[in-house]
Amino acid sequence: MLSRTERLLLLDLAEKAVLSAASGGAPPVPGSEAVFGLRCGAFVTLKMDGKLRGCIGSFTGTGSLGATIVAMAGAAATGDPRFRPVTPAEAVSVTIQISVLSEMTPALPSQVIPGVHGVYVRRGRRAGTLLPQVATEEGWDRETLLAHSCLKAGLPPDAWKHDETEILVYTAEVFPEMEERNQ
Repeated sequence: MLSRTERLLLLDLAEKAVLSAASGGAPPVPGSEAVFGLRCGAFVTLKMDGKLRGCIGSFTGTGSLGATIVAMAGAAATGDPRFRPVTPAEAVSVTIQISVLSEMTPALPSQVIPGVHGVYVRRGRRAGTLLPQVATEEGWDRETLLAHSCLKAGLPPDAWKHDETEILVYTAEVFPEMEERNQ
């Protein structure tokens, strides 16, 4: 579990990375605080007026957590192929959510807990994931979460029922910017 101070440090770093990416500037350099040196994966989600504006992550990280946050925040702002790049004017208005990930472990469909587990499905060259908070936000049960994970991977929605589809789960410590800053 990260402390509130550590969460705020990560959110500040992500905010600086979004602003620099949107304006074409050099990415920020993480400080020397211990939280920046952790080794784990993370996703950075950007929202504008409550709607998804970008989300990019890495399950293994890109070295330290600080480097991962900088890379993923910048990529969420300018490299998510589902959205046009965030403009400098938008960069000051997006809200940031960080998900710090556990390691992935293989799971049976019956072991998936919506709202607790993120789901990563893979079959052949196709793979897709949904973060743990998505099931809660959408009100999905286990089967719906598994079906949408398959669809995200470009697979049929019932692919999770077949042995050749690999299912992995992970947890995430999720902290939205607004909740952290308003405590």
